[in-house]
Amino acid sequence: MSLVLDNISHTVNGESFLSNINLTLESGSFNVLLGRTLAGKTTLMRLIAGLDKSTEGKVILHGKDLTDVKIQERNVSMVYQQFVNYPNLTVRENIASPLRIAKVKGSEIAKRVQETAAILQIEPFLDRFPLELSGGQQQRTSMARALVKDASIILFDEPLVNLDYKLREELRSELRGLFKERNAIAIYATTEPHEAMALGGNTTLLHEGRVIQSGAATHIYRHPDTMEAASLYSEPTINLIKGRVTDSGVSLENRVHFAMRAELEGLPNGDYMFGVLPSHIGLAPNNDDDLELNMTVELAEISGSETYMHVHNAHFELIIQLNGIHDYHTEVPVKVYLPTHKLFVFDLTGKTIQVPSSIQKGAS
Repeated sequence: MSLVLDNISHTVNGESFLSNINLTLESGSFNVLLGRTLAGKTTLMRLIAGLDKSTEGKVILHGKDLTDVKIQERNVSMVYQQFVNYPNLTVRENIASPLRIAKVKGSEIAKRVQETAAILQIEPFLDRFPLELSGGQQQRTSMARALVKDASIILFDEPLVNLDYKLREELRSELRGLFKERNAIAIYATTEPHEAMALGGNTTLLHEGRVIQSGAATHIYRHPDTMEAASLYSEPTINLIKGRVTDSGVSLENRVHFAMRAELEGLPNGDYMFGVLPSHIGLAPNNDDDLELNMTVELAEISGSETYMHVHNAHFELIIQLNGIHDYHTEVPVKVYLPTHKLFVFDLTGKTIQVPSSIQKGAS
């Protein structure tokens, strides 16, 4: 039993939003759509839900073509990033609303509402109105309404983006457990690589309306097919530097040179794009092969317990992800250390040639 997206394309007024989407999602699976804003995640969900109709292709659920089936006749639930609840109904009535529309018996409605509220820890609020709840409680109500009808497909369109960090962590953890016992197909859209990794399951990378890679979350992180896939799974985004391999070693931007390292041996001479994760660059050397670079601080951005430092020199720019809070003034010189044994290598078409062994083995 599965959901099959068969060659889905969607064009509006001559503008392509999705192109040649082919995916098969199995019952009982948790699936993440990861992509930047405007990658096509919401458009794809709307097509699955029946809110829009694709220009080309088919949506097939358990062997049945849903392409021309109305939204009311599809067994699909959707949770949005906004807290979408009926303000004039209590939490209990909000959760019960899809069951009443489906004409489920009253005793069964009461039972399923109570069970779903218990799962999402909102039993104490069943007789309150949505505007009397916190943001997290309102979103739990929305999720309960989506879960209560036992839909075949449950769509989550960035449902946690408007919640604070602690609430996001709590609900992510709960979501992973909610579908272990269910036979539904869960599809969760996000722009955040950390969230995709935390949720686990299967991940599909969307970029400009196209699928660029799909598979287990950890596999894509350790074995990205392309430079774009590696960039999508890096937050902050992976640093990319053009370089050249010659008999005498490696040069970056024809300015910074280093001897060939064991990790890079076997690369044919030629031009490449080299990538390094922001978390792999440091302010102190950690290995014999670390490349010392003289840079200038452009910006030091504090994000929670981390600092994202933007640095540059005359040849290239880098983003560094540092643990802890680091207070640096702009235009201050700084030495940074780039580990050459942790370089990704891509050809000039963007295809992955080599991934650092530390990534392949599961190290961060």
